[in-house]
Formats: sequence, C-alpha cells, structure tokens
Amino acid sequence: QVQLVESGGGLVQEGGSLRLSCVVSGRTFSGSNMGWFRRAPGKEREFVTAILWSSSRTYYADSVKGRFTISRDNAKNTAYLQMNSLKPEDTAVYYCAASKPYYSGRYYLSSDYNYWGQGTQVTVSS
Repeated sequence: QVQLVESGGGLVQEGGSLRLSCVVSGRTFSGSNMGWFRRAPGKEREFVTAILWSSSRTYYADSVKGRFTISRDNAKNTAYLQMNSLKPEDTAVYYCAASKPYYSGRYYLSSDYNYWGQGTQVTVSS
C-alpha cells in the first residue's frame, strides 16, 4: 500500500521560510513524478510545482516561481518543497502527490496523480 506523509507545515510570518517534506512508502519512488498542490480557504486545489521522474525537470506555478523550490532524494524516498519569501496568499493546506510509475502525463493536473498525502497546513501571517 502506497503512503505519502507530509510534514513541515506551520505558522510563519510574511517573508519567512518553511520546508515541507513528503516521504513515500510502499512503492518505487524514483519512477514517479512528484507534485505539490495546495488548497486555500474557499478556493479550489491548485498546482504549485512538480518534478519529473524521467529528467528531474521542475515546473512551477507563476505565483510561486522564484520563491519555491521542489527537489527529491530518491535514496530517501522523499520530496521536498522549500518555500521562501512567503506571503499571506500562500496560506493553504499543501498536499504532495505521486504519479503511477513511469508515467509521462500532465504534471500540472491533479487527476494525473494517483497517490496523495493527507496535507499539511501552512499559515503565513502579515
């Protein structure tokens, strides 16, 4: 059974930083695209960033480009999201997601991910 467990969320002041972690167990991690999505209060879930298994290329939503960095450590079955220069509008529940193995899909669509974590709350105060 595949499990994704996020950690690292919390309360931070505007301009601060947080690093989220997502540990994957129960399957091959290195062959999956990894993505981070978020859901702000009253809004739909949105794409934040992704890193591909095939090339380790990374993609970012315009709203976080230059501030957030996604990475992965295949030896530790862990994906990371480094968030810098946080803004109040970054407040949301953040979810990590993994695609099925060796899948070359649309990294920005939540429907193209098969496995999800439980989410971790990030709150940025002004």
